[in-house]
Amino acid sequence: MSSVQFQQTVNCPVVCAGVGVHTGARARMVMKPAPAGTGIRFCRTDITDRDNMIDAIGDQVSEVQLGTTLRNEDGVTIATVEHLLAACAGVGVDNLIIEIDGPEVPIMDGSSAVYCELLLSAGLRRQGAMRRRIRILEDVEVRDGVKVARLSPSADDYLSIHAKIEFESRAIGTQQMSLRLLPGMFARDIAFARTFGFAHEVEMLKSMGLARGGSLDNAVVLDGDTIMNPEGLRINDEFVRHKILDAVGDLMLAGAPIAGVYEARQPGHALNNKLVRALLDTPTAWCWETDEAEAEQVASMAARR
Repeated sequence: MSSVQFQQTVNCPVVCAGVGVHTGARARMVMKPAPAGTGIRFCRTDITDRDNMIDAIGDQVSEVQLGTTLRNEDGVTIATVEHLLAACAGVGVDNLIIEIDGPEVPIMDGSSAVYCELLLSAGLRRQGAMRRRIRILEDVEVRDGVKVARLSPSADDYLSIHAKIEFESRAIGTQQMSLRLLPGMFARDIAFARTFGFAHEVEMLKSMGLARGGSLDNAVVLDGDTIMNPEGLRINDEFVRHKILDAVGDLMLAGAPIAGVYEARQPGHALNNKLVRALLDTPTAWCWETDEAEAEQVASMAARR
Protein backbone atom coordinates (compact mmCIF):
# COMPACT_ATOMS: atom_id res chain seq x y z
CA MET A 1 0.00 0.00 0.00
CA SER A 2 1.33 3.45 -0.93
CA SER A 3 1.96 5.93 1.88
CA VAL A 4 1.76 8.92 -0.46
CA GLN A 5 -0.18 11.70 1.27
CA PHE A 6 -2.61 13.82 -0.73
CA GLN A 7 -4.40 16.99 0.34
CA GLN A 8 -7.94 16.63 1.64
CA THR A 9 -11.06 18.71 2.07
CA VAL A 10 -14.60 17.85 3.18
CA ASN A 11 -17.17 16.28 0.87
CA CYS A 12 -19.95 18.71 1.73
CA PRO A 13 -20.68 21.72 3.96
CA VAL A 14 -21.36 21.16 7.65
CA VAL A 15 -23.03 23.65 9.98
CA CYS A 16 -22.88 24.35 13.71
CA ALA A 17 -23.63 27.21 16.09
CA GLY A 18 -22.71 28.16 19.63
CA VAL A 19 -21.32 30.85 21.92
CA GLY A 20 -17.79 32.14 22.13
CA VAL A 21 -16.12 31.38 25.44
CA HIS A 22 -14.68 34.90 25.79
CA THR A 23 -17.07 37.23 23.93
CA GLY A 24 -20.21 35.31 24.87
CA ALA A 25 -21.42 36.12 21.34
CA ARG A 26 -23.42 33.49 19.49
CA ALA A 27 -22.18 32.60 16.01
CA ARG A 28 -23.25 30.30 13.20
CA MET A 29 -20.47 28.59 11.31
CA VAL A 30 -20.46 26.77 7.95
CA MET A 31 -17.42 24.68 7.04
CA LYS A 32 -17.19 24.28 3.26
CA PRO A 33 -15.02 22.31 0.79
CA ALA A 34 -12.11 24.31 -0.67
CA PRO A 35 -9.78 23.73 -3.64
CA ALA A 36 -6.34 22.20 -3.16
CA GLY A 37 -3.80 24.75 -1.99
CA THR A 38 -6.38 26.94 -0.25
CA GLY A 39 -5.37 26.10 3.30
CA ILE A 40 -7.70 26.95 6.17
CA ARG A 41 -9.48 30.29 5.64
CA PHE A 42 -12.07 32.07 7.77
CA CYS A 43 -14.70 34.34 6.24
CA ARG A 44 -16.47 36.81 8.56
CA THR A 45 -19.85 36.96 6.80
CA ASP A 46 -21.11 39.63 9.23
CA ILE A 47 -18.51 42.09 7.88
CA THR A 48 -19.04 43.53 4.40
CA ASP A 49 -17.21 46.89 4.39
CA ARG A 50 -13.70 45.44 4.62
CA ASP A 51 -11.73 42.39 3.53
CA ASN A 52 -13.42 39.67 5.56
CA MET A 53 -11.10 36.76 4.68
CA ILE A 54 -8.57 35.67 7.31
CA ASP A 55 -5.91 33.05 6.61
CA ALA A 56 -5.00 30.61 9.38
CA ILE A 57 -1.26 31.26 9.31
CA GLY A 58 1.18 32.21 12.04
CA ASP A 59 1.87 35.80 11.02
CA GLN A 60 -1.87 36.58 11.25
CA VAL A 61 -1.91 35.85 14.99
CA SER A 62 -2.68 39.05 16.89
CA GLU A 63 -3.59 37.82 20.38
CA VAL A 64 -2.57 34.79 22.43
CA GLN A 65 -4.12 35.51 25.83
CA LEU A 66 -6.14 32.42 26.81
CA GLY A 67 -6.73 31.64 23.14
CA THR A 68 -5.44 32.34 19.64
CA THR A 69 -6.88 35.26 17.66
CA LEU A 70 -6.19 35.89 13.97
CA ARG A 71 -6.28 39.34 12.35
CA ASN A 72 -6.01 40.28 8.67
CA GLU A 73 -4.48 43.46 7.22
CA ASP A 74 -7.85 45.25 7.34
CA GLY A 75 -8.12 44.65 11.07
CA VAL A 76 -10.80 41.95 10.84
CA THR A 77 -10.35 39.31 13.54
CA ILE A 78 -11.54 35.84 14.48
CA ALA A 79 -10.90 34.60 18.01
CA THR A 80 -10.35 31.23 19.71
CA VAL A 81 -9.49 29.34 16.54
CA GLU A 82 -7.25 26.70 18.11
CA HIS A 83 -9.78 23.93 18.88
CA LEU A 84 -11.18 23.98 15.34
CA LEU A 85 -7.70 24.12 13.80
CA ALA A 86 -6.66 21.19 16.00
CA ALA A 87 -9.59 19.19 14.65
CA CYS A 88 -8.58 20.02 11.06
CA ALA A 89 -5.00 18.95 11.74
CA GLY A 90 -6.10 15.92 13.71
CA VAL A 91 -8.41 14.44 11.08
CA GLY A 92 -6.30 15.54 8.10
CA VAL A 93 -8.23 18.43 6.54
CA ASP A 94 -5.85 20.66 4.58
CA ASN A 95 -8.29 22.94 2.75
CA LEU A 96 -11.43 24.49 4.23
CA ILE A 97 -13.46 27.68 3.98
CA ILE A 98 -15.08 28.53 7.33
CA GLU A 99 -17.89 31.06 7.07
CA ILE A 100 -18.80 32.57 10.44
CA ASP A 101 -21.18 35.41 11.33
CA GLY A 102 -19.52 36.44 14.59
CA PRO A 103 -16.19 37.41 16.17
CA GLU A 104 -15.32 34.12 17.85
CA VAL A 105 -15.36 30.41 17.00
CA PRO A 106 -17.98 28.65 19.18
CA ILE A 107 -16.44 26.90 22.16
CA MET A 108 -18.92 23.98 22.02
CA ASP A 109 -18.02 21.69 24.97
CA GLY A 110 -14.52 23.15 25.39
CA SER A 111 -12.81 20.43 23.36
CA SER A 112 -12.30 19.54 19.68
CA ALA A 113 -14.61 16.52 19.76
CA VAL A 114 -17.63 18.19 18.13
CA TYR A 115 -15.49 19.62 15.34
CA CYS A 116 -13.86 16.26 14.66
CA GLU A 117 -17.31 14.64 14.50
CA LEU A 118 -18.63 17.30 12.12
CA LEU A 119 -15.66 17.05 9.75
CA LEU A 120 -15.74 13.27 9.73
CA SER A 121 -19.52 13.21 9.27
CA ALA A 122 -19.10 15.37 6.15
CA GLY A 123 -16.59 12.85 4.86
CA LEU A 124 -13.08 13.62 3.63
CA ARG A 125 -12.33 13.94 -0.08
CA ARG A 126 -8.85 13.26 -1.40
CA GLN A 127 -7.65 15.96 -3.79
CA GLY A 128 -5.30 15.77 -6.73
CA ALA A 129 -2.44 17.72 -5.15
CA MET A 130 0.00 16.09 -2.79
CA ARG A 131 0.12 17.25 0.81
CA ARG A 132 3.04 19.49 1.68
CA ARG A 133 4.83 18.89 4.96
CA ILE A 134 7.16 21.11 6.90
CA ARG A 135 10.24 18.95 7.47
CA ILE A 136 12.22 20.07 10.53
CA LEU A 137 15.94 20.14 9.68
CA GLU A 138 17.45 21.61 12.85
CA ASP A 139 16.36 22.42 16.40
CA VAL A 140 14.29 25.53 17.03
CA GLU A 141 13.67 26.43 20.67
CA VAL A 142 11.89 29.25 22.49
CA ARG A 143 11.74 30.04 26.21
CA ASP A 144 9.72 32.20 28.55
CA GLY A 145 11.01 31.78 32.09
CA VAL A 146 10.51 28.12 33.04
CA LYS A 147 8.40 27.54 29.95
CA VAL A 148 10.15 25.99 26.98
CA ALA A 149 9.08 24.60 23.61
CA ARG A 150 11.20 23.00 20.93
CA LEU A 151 10.90 21.55 17.45
CA SER A 152 13.51 18.94 16.48
CA PRO A 153 14.23 16.82 13.40
CA SER A 154 12.82 13.32 12.97
CA ALA A 155 12.93 10.71 10.21
CA ASP A 156 9.18 10.25 10.67
CA ASP A 157 6.60 11.83 8.35
CA TYR A 158 4.33 12.58 11.32
CA LEU A 159 4.54 14.87 14.33
CA SER A 160 5.67 13.38 17.64
CA ILE A 161 4.59 15.28 20.75
CA HIS A 162 6.02 15.28 24.28
CA ALA A 163 4.36 17.66 26.75
CA LYS A 164 4.70 18.20 30.49
CA ILE A 165 2.70 20.47 32.77
CA GLU A 166 3.03 21.28 36.47
CA PHE A 167 0.41 23.03 38.60
CA GLU A 168 0.18 23.64 42.35
CA SER A 169 -3.41 22.36 42.36
CA ARG A 170 -3.39 18.74 43.46
CA ALA A 171 -6.21 18.10 40.99
CA ILE A 172 -3.61 18.58 38.24
CA GLY A 173 -0.16 18.21 39.81
CA THR A 174 2.46 17.02 37.33
CA GLN A 175 1.20 15.42 34.13
CA GLN A 176 3.07 14.41 31.01
CA MET A 177 2.24 12.60 27.82
CA SER A 178 3.97 11.47 24.64
CA LEU A 179 2.34 10.43 21.39
CA ARG A 180 2.88 10.12 17.66
CA LEU A 181 0.14 11.94 15.75
CA LEU A 182 -0.86 9.09 13.44
CA PRO A 183 -4.12 9.19 11.44
CA GLY A 184 -7.09 8.59 13.74
CA MET A 185 -5.15 9.08 16.97
CA PHE A 186 -6.16 12.69 17.62
CA ALA A 187 -9.90 12.04 17.31
CA ARG A 188 -9.63 9.02 19.58
CA ASP A 189 -7.15 10.07 22.26
CA ILE A 190 -6.98 13.88 22.39
CA ALA A 191 -10.04 15.59 20.88
CA PHE A 192 -12.32 15.02 23.91
CA ALA A 193 -10.04 16.86 26.38
CA ARG A 194 -11.65 20.11 27.57
CA THR A 195 -10.13 23.50 28.27
CA PHE A 196 -9.68 24.34 31.95
CA GLY A 197 -9.32 27.26 34.31
CA PHE A 198 -9.53 28.35 37.94
CA ALA A 199 -12.57 29.82 39.69
CA HIS A 200 -10.55 32.63 41.32
CA GLU A 201 -9.57 33.90 37.87
CA VAL A 202 -13.11 34.20 36.52
CA GLU A 203 -13.99 37.67 37.87
CA MET A 204 -10.61 39.05 36.79
CA LEU A 205 -11.10 37.62 33.30
CA LYS A 206 -14.62 39.04 33.04
CA SER A 207 -13.32 42.48 34.05
CA MET A 208 -10.92 42.16 31.10
CA GLY A 209 -13.77 41.32 28.74
CA LEU A 210 -12.92 37.61 28.69
CA ALA A 211 -14.72 34.41 29.76
CA ARG A 212 -18.18 35.96 29.19
CA GLY A 213 -19.39 32.71 27.62
CA GLY A 214 -17.54 30.35 29.93
CA SER A 215 -19.42 27.84 32.08
CA LEU A 216 -19.17 24.36 33.54
CA ASP A 217 -20.70 23.18 30.25
CA ASN A 218 -17.65 24.20 28.23
CA ALA A 219 -14.68 24.10 30.61
CA VAL A 220 -13.22 22.19 33.50
CA VAL A 221 -13.21 24.65 36.42
CA LEU A 222 -11.03 24.18 39.47
CA ASP A 223 -11.40 25.76 42.90
CA GLY A 224 -8.02 25.14 44.47
CA ASP A 225 -7.65 21.36 44.59
CA THR A 226 -11.32 20.70 43.79
CA ILE A 227 -12.89 20.09 40.38
CA MET A 228 -16.22 21.94 40.35
CA ASN A 229 -17.79 20.11 37.40
CA PRO A 230 -20.35 17.62 38.78
CA GLU A 231 -19.36 14.98 36.22
CA GLY A 232 -15.66 15.27 37.06
CA LEU A 233 -12.94 14.56 34.51
CA ARG A 234 -13.28 12.55 31.32
CA ILE A 235 -9.87 10.99 32.03
CA ASN A 236 -7.34 11.53 34.82
CA ASP A 237 -4.82 13.32 32.61
CA GLU A 238 -7.38 15.43 30.72
CA PHE A 239 -5.37 18.57 31.49
CA VAL A 240 -2.17 17.62 29.67
CA ARG A 241 -4.22 16.14 26.83
CA HIS A 242 -5.90 19.51 26.37
CA LYS A 243 -2.52 21.24 26.31
CA ILE A 244 -1.53 18.84 23.52
CA LEU A 245 -4.82 19.62 21.74
CA ASP A 246 -4.01 23.35 21.91
CA ALA A 247 -0.49 22.72 20.61
CA VAL A 248 -1.79 20.74 17.62
CA GLY A 249 -4.07 23.67 16.75
CA ASP A 250 -1.41 26.33 17.26
CA LEU A 251 1.19 24.41 15.22
CA MET A 252 -1.33 24.15 12.36
CA LEU A 253 -0.64 27.88 11.93
CA ALA A 254 2.79 27.01 10.51
CA GLY A 255 0.84 26.43 7.29
CA ALA A 256 1.16 22.67 6.88
CA PRO A 257 1.58 19.48 8.92
CA ILE A 258 4.95 19.29 10.67
CA ALA A 259 7.25 16.30 10.30
CA GLY A 260 9.38 16.45 13.43
CA VAL A 261 9.30 16.35 17.22
CA TYR A 262 7.54 18.91 19.41
CA GLU A 263 8.62 19.01 23.06
CA ALA A 264 7.26 21.46 25.62
CA ARG A 265 7.20 22.20 29.32
CA GLN A 266 4.29 24.36 30.49
CA PRO A 267 3.07 25.00 26.91
CA GLY A 268 0.52 27.67 26.10
CA HIS A 269 -0.73 29.69 23.14
CA ALA A 270 1.87 32.47 23.53
CA LEU A 271 4.75 29.99 23.68
CA ASN A 272 3.40 27.95 20.77
CA ASN A 273 2.99 31.01 18.57
CA LYS A 274 6.46 32.20 19.52
CA LEU A 275 7.76 28.79 18.40
CA VAL A 276 5.88 28.91 15.07
CA ARG A 277 7.20 32.41 14.35
CA ALA A 278 10.75 31.38 15.29
CA LEU A 279 10.48 28.41 12.94
CA LEU A 280 9.21 30.46 10.00
CA ASP A 281 11.88 33.10 10.67
CA THR A 282 14.65 30.46 10.48
CA PRO A 283 14.60 29.20 6.87
CA THR A 284 17.57 26.89 7.45
CA ALA A 285 15.60 25.00 10.11
CA TRP A 286 12.96 23.56 7.77
CA CYS A 287 11.98 22.81 4.21
CA TRP A 288 8.84 22.00 2.24
CA GLU A 289 8.43 18.32 1.42
CA THR A 290 5.98 16.18 -0.55
CA ASP A 291 5.81 12.52 -1.52
CA GLU A 292 6.42 13.33 -5.20
CA ALA A 293 9.32 10.91 -5.61
CA GLU A 294 7.36 8.06 -4.02
CA ALA A 295 4.31 8.91 -6.13
CA GLU A 296 6.38 8.69 -9.31
CA GLN A 297 7.76 5.33 -8.18
CA VAL A 298 4.25 4.00 -7.50
CA ALA A 299 3.07 5.23 -10.92
CA SER A 300 6.06 3.61 -12.63
CA MET A 301 5.42 0.28 -10.92
CA ALA A 302 1.74 0.42 -11.90
CA ALA A 303 2.66 1.12 -15.52
CA ARG A 304 4.87 -1.97 -15.67
CA ARG A 305 2.10 -4.30 -14.48
